[in-house]
Amino acid sequence: MLATPWPAAFDDEEWWFEVKWDGYRCISSTAHGTTVLRSRRGLDLNGRFPEVAALRLPDGWVFDGEVVVFDQSGRSDFSLLQAGGSASYVVFDVLESPAGPVIGEPLEERWLLLAECGLPTQVVINSPVRGSGVAFADVTKAQGLEGLVAKRSGSPYLPGRRSPDWRKVAHRRRIRAVVGGWLPGEGGRTGSFGSLLVGLWAADGLRWVGAVGSGFTDAQLGPVRRALEELERPTPVFVSTAGIPRGARWVDPGIVIEIEFKEWTRDDHLRAPVFKGVDAVPPDEVTWESERTDPKT
Repeated sequence: MLATPWPAAFDDEEWWFEVKWDGYRCISSTAHGTTVLRSRRGLDLNGRFPEVAALRLPDGWVFDGEVVVFDQSGRSDFSLLQAGGSASYVVFDVLESPAGPVIGEPLEERWLLLAECGLPTQVVINSPVRGSGVAFADVTKAQGLEGLVAKRSGSPYLPGRRSPDWRKVAHRRRIRAVVGGWLPGEGGRTGSFGSLLVGLWAADGLRWVGAVGSGFTDAQLGPVRRALEELERPTPVFVSTAGIPRGARWVDPGIVIEIEFKEWTRDDHLRAPVFKGVDAVPPDEVTWESERTDPKT
């Protein structure tokens, strides 16, 4: 079940508010002592997160949660997760109990099951707050957390759907985008690249939305440059190159990256984008409809 992006926090006694974690979505199921971890797209995650797969989760249950790596301040950090840091499992919902599926049960009933199913102490369980979304947003922002998720009281779990019963509010916005080109580097990055030119798929093709030049570590520059060279092409893949600086190099759209940014500009470009990592999602899934979700101003 996916959350609908929401522009701001709100107060409402019919809604619960919990932390939005900065990690990797993970469905876990355990049978006969063996735990299987799956991504939202059904990919096997056991090899990627062996410490989570080794947790003694109760038999016969299916949980929804997020694999995260906590930094020294207790914040989930996606870059540490990608770097292979020690992962933890945050569980925020239950889909099935030994008695059968529970996705049709009200949200609060599923949370009661979650509290009573005997999860090991290493598993983190969300502690939602009712009604006071604005104050909760202030607290999470002050703590440097990614944002919050609002969930409607009494709502069922709707697998595979982006439901209005769940709303996500990000303190700093994040999207995925497709790399369609790059700009040569200058100064200390003369031998590498200056920024990646990224876009989103729309009905008319790949629309350029910005140039991402910050957020890369020195260790990442070389591998990214080599990947760009392998995908190089003579002509742009973007439907329009208006606004792209001269000297741009073009690549086939085979790389998807995660980007953190401040806001959308009035001409639909990213303001202050920062590279956060590479995403394994197929590039054709990164569309204007799925990523450009902020309401127009």
